[in-house]
Amino acid sequence: MNTPSPFNSVAGSLSGVTVLDLSQVLAGPYAAQILADLGATVIKIEHPSNPDVARGFPPYLRSGAGEFSGYYGQYNRGKLGLTLDLSSEEGKTVLKDLAAKADVLIENFRPGTMQKLGVSYAVLSEVNPKLVYTAISGYGQTGTRSRRPAFDSIAQAAGGLWSMNGYADRPPVRVGVVIGDISATLFGVIGTLAALRHAERTGVGQLVDVAQVDSVIALTETAVVDYTVDGKVAAPCGNDHSWVRPYSLFPCADGQVFFGGYTDKLWRASCELFGTPQAATDPEIDTMRKRIEPEVYERKVKPLVLSWFASRSRAELEELAGEVIPLTAVKNIGEMVDDPGTAERDMIVEADYGEFGPLRMFGQPVKLSVTPAHVAKVANRIGEHSDLVLEGLAGYSPEKIAGLRERGVI
Repeated sequence: MNTPSPFNSVAGSLSGVTVLDLSQVLAGPYAAQILADLGATVIKIEHPSNPDVARGFPPYLRSGAGEFSGYYGQYNRGKLGLTLDLSSEEGKTVLKDLAAKADVLIENFRPGTMQKLGVSYAVLSEVNPKLVYTAISGYGQTGTRSRRPAFDSIAQAAGGLWSMNGYADRPPVRVGVVIGDISATLFGVIGTLAALRHAERTGVGQLVDVAQVDSVIALTETAVVDYTVDGKVAAPCGNDHSWVRPYSLFPCADGQVFFGGYTDKLWRASCELFGTPQAATDPEIDTMRKRIEPEVYERKVKPLVLSWFASRSRAELEELAGEVIPLTAVKNIGEMVDDPGTAERDMIVEADYGEFGPLRMFGQPVKLSVTPAHVAKVANRIGEHSDLVLEGLAGYSPEKIAGLRERGVI
């Protein structure tokens, strides 16, 4: 079992787990932040003069001439801050001393970077055989493409997702959020927890290798088997599903709604709800297999659905649908944030940044009944907890820490 961390004041499923976070921007920091939400002690390690570039990303909390990145705050909440120059020999020694006591290390440098620095998994696993070393990168740690630079859009393009998104009569469209980063985050957390479980049981750590491109490939739904089985290459289909119908965005009196009443049960319920029960037994559209045929759908199903929604508002349709059929208004971010249902699930949380005021950000979607996440936390200032970390985890004396600071190592 894990030794309780001297830094951890909040209980959680991962209480006692210590994580070294050397990553930057999103995929790695977000993975480490999820672990922090769940109770791990996460130590954010940044270069003293070249910290995480995300500290400069908008939006900004401001107070006088000072500012703090809301972007950085959302993905680094609840972490302790340590500065460390890994290009120096002393810096490498400090990292080894920390890794000897840590459970997990997360980095998202281009493969080969940590090896050049002399602190690769091979080196650190000698120091701590139980260490779980999670490396998130564009193309992964192996293969001929591993050293190539990559961003989210590279992953969307190389992973096939970009080619599938958009409208059939236009060029393909990038997914509007950094899904390559976020998917690598989630697979990174899954891999880390699996490896951590193994390490706790056996005392043996391992390298967790997660690639953005691989992660995007795993998000392409049936596109891979559509190609390998039928030779079909996925193409953009706008707001429609590739074959499920009706399952799309539809206009209504004051905007748009999503409606997905495609199964026979849901179709019958929809016909009753909207006052056209005869459509449920119409021999042309009385089964799902008939309704999903493109020609039948366009000629008979879609016009009927459009007639149901045309004179009704989004609110009216949501109220009518209730718990009977899958229908919701297509909401913008402001509407989502202010929706009472969002608050009911604690998905907008607030952290107090003192002179900068509060930061409202998304919460933790994983709800645990016994060890709930604690998420309304501030992110670290640069090097804010260097003394605490080095004294409490590495066992350094105040004099040794002062010397490291004088020499620019921290």
